[in-house]
Amino acid sequence: MDDTTLDRREFTRVSLLAMLSGVAITISGCGGGAYGPGSPTTPTDGKAGSISANHGHSVVITSAQLTAGGQLTLSLGPAVGVPDHTHSVTLTAAEVVSIRDGARVSKASSTQDAHDHTVTFN
Repeated sequence: MDDTTLDRREFTRVSLLAMLSGVAITISGCGGGAYGPGSPTTPTDGKAGSISANHGHSVVITSAQLTAGGQLTLSLGPAVGVPDHTHSVTLTAAEVVSIRDGARVSKASSTQDAHDHTVTFN
């Protein structure tokens, strides 16, 4: 890659990956989501998922969804700089109840742009 010919999108992507490489995240939840490895947030309404190999996605199970305890398909919000790039993760009702009760649950997301993520709620 020739660094002198980076466009703004590629510069942003490379910069974020450089800043966030090698840092693991553990998120107990939030209202705003996880904005990349190493960006834990404080929950305000629900639980945010920790997303492996994250590059700007976020996912949250709301308190209402946890209370209901039903099956869910959650969207991993758009990646930074790529607004049409999203994933989803499906949780069974038993998994939602387990998360509500404090257990750690990990699931693979859908595949988009030739990759997926592991989403962990704990």
